[in-house]
Amino acid sequence: MRWFPLLFVALTFSSLAFSAPKDEETLKPLLEKGLITQFADQLSTAKDKAGDQATGLITQAMNLLGVPYRRGGNSEASGFDCSGFVRYLYENSVGQLLPRRAEEQARSTEVIDRSELKPGDLVFFNTMKRAFSHVGIYVGDGKFIHSPRVGKAVKVEDMRDAYWQKRFNGARRVPLETKNTPP
Repeated sequence: MRWFPLLFVALTFSSLAFSAPKDEETLKPLLEKGLITQFADQLSTAKDKAGDQATGLITQAMNLLGVPYRRGGNSEASGFDCSGFVRYLYENSVGQLLPRRAEEQARSTEVIDRSELKPGDLVFFNTMKRAFSHVGIYVGDGKFIHSPRVGKAVKVEDMRDAYWQKRFNGARRVPLETKNTPP
């Protein structure tokens, strides 16, 4: 029955228009993290509701599930804090550099209504008795991915949970920079 997980992964990824890894050794980290079975719905939602850039961003974010929280962290190797996670993903998936701190990220992005959220948008929370003290990336279906706190790791959570509902500060969209072409 070793072929079943590999077949499931290949079918899941191909249906999401991603290139599936070809060997079981490459798939092992994804299976160990539970990415395939646990988050196939979020990836599918992101693909359906977002453009290619947002889909790539969400895919890269899902590949970072399980990376430990580290205060001031901004890399996969050392771990992430919340704003370092967001900054890393935007820089490495869309090539856009965001400010380092969550409140600066909130100030530098476009305010949107919660009802307008699309995969790839930023969601902010008051988790430290100050506005915009925590940030994550919306993945669709009321869920977001973030690097939560010391002792935890990058994970997906539901914004409709009472804890997050009570602390929700707002949603923002990162204006995508367009490359100017010379006349």
